[in-house]
Parts: sequence; C-alpha cells; structure tokens
Amino acid sequence: MGGDNAGKDMETIRKAKLTEITAVKKLLDQGAQEGALLPRPLMELYEFTRDFFVYADGEGVGGCGALHIDMGDLAEVRSLMVRPDLRGQGIGVGLLRACLDDARGLGIPRVYTLTRIPEFFVKQDFVEVDRHALPHKVYNDCVRCPLFPDCDEVPMTYDLNQH
Repeated sequence: MGGDNAGKDMETIRKAKLTEITAVKKLLDQGAQEGALLPRPLMELYEFTRDFFVYADGEGVGGCGALHIDMGDLAEVRSLMVRPDLRGQGIGVGLLRACLDDARGLGIPRVYTLTRIPEFFVKQDFVEVDRHALPHKVYNDCVRCPLFPDCDEVPMTYDLNQH
C-alpha cells in the first residue's frame, strides 16, 4: 500500500456485504481481546449486517463500525474497530462519519456510544453523559455482557442537530 493515504477516504468505506460478516467477527474478536470493545455473537452480526459499514483493502476487512437504531430519535454507534496495521490513518474517523451520515440521512437527531476509548469520541465532538441520561432501552444488551453489572464503558452522545 505504501505511504499514500489518499485512497483511505470515504470512497473506500461502504456498507458491509453478507459475505464479509465472518471477517467482521474476526476483527471484533480481536478488539475484544484487546479490551477495546465487547464481543458480539456471529448470529447477531448476521442479523444486523445492514447496520455495518466496512473499510476493505487488499487484505480484506480492515475496519468496521455500525449504526444500530434503538428508537425513532436515537441510534447507537457500535462495534467500531480498525485493524492494528491501519490505525492512525483516519479510517476509524471515516467509519464513524459514515455512521453519523447514515443517522442524519434517516432523520435521527441523536446518536450515542458506550465506549472504553472516550478520547477518540471526544475528538469527534461526542460528549460524555450520565448513564441515566440515556433511555433504559439502550442497556438491553448489557445483561449479556460478561462485565454486567460492573460496566466500565463510558456513555457519550452526539447531537446531529448541532453539527
């Protein structure tokens, strides 16, 4: 690939294909081992294929991120992960922007994330919020989490009407 990052723009980020979900699972499992995010079952990933955006290069899926709709006015950015050899090249930001653009296009005014890397999201204008500021529904997945009820993820929101 060389040192040219010109190809790593929004044109390289697209909706995931069903045939890429096993690669997405592998990437997310790697992120879970690193402690960056929570693991997701393969069947759930297939079910939510349409939520996912991917960055793909000659080696396959190099990054992923998903926008999961919770309610008519709220969606979650989840499963944001970039392969270690591609980090620091703007791919994570591109995937996040794809999710935010998707929310904007759907008319969703606010997105949130539950993250272990709040620094990344702060740089993208997300704001940390009190856990109780989000509807109870957003915590439905938490009961399956191995860390439940001692969550170490930081809740953050992004208001699309202000950006």
